[in-house]
Amino acid sequence: MKLVIVTAVEEFQEDVLKIFKKANIENFSSSDIDGYKNAPSLLMAANWFSAGKSGNESIMFFSFTNKEKIDGLFTIIKEFNNNLETNNPVKAIVVPVERFI
Repeated sequence: MKLVIVTAVEEFQEDVLKIFKKANIENFSSSDIDGYKNAPSLLMAANWFSAGKSGNESIMFFSFTNKEKIDGLFTIIKEFNNNLETNNPVKAIVVPVERFI
């Protein structure tokens, strides 16, 4: 059992849902998040009265699943990212689960 976490900009939500389905990962959860990059201009402009956008609207998916499904998921995500025309790739990480109930 492993925990896979996938993040993407909100515009790719439907694409990520299709990716999970194609990878046969049927049980997962999602959460809306704000994504940030530590660009110097953002850090210099950050203050209480800033009129700038606070972050990119993003989404995070996570699932407890087996290694075989995760391997397929990573292959599909790599293919998806290779065909992107933006600088916002879908990202994924795997975390081992030592114990669960």
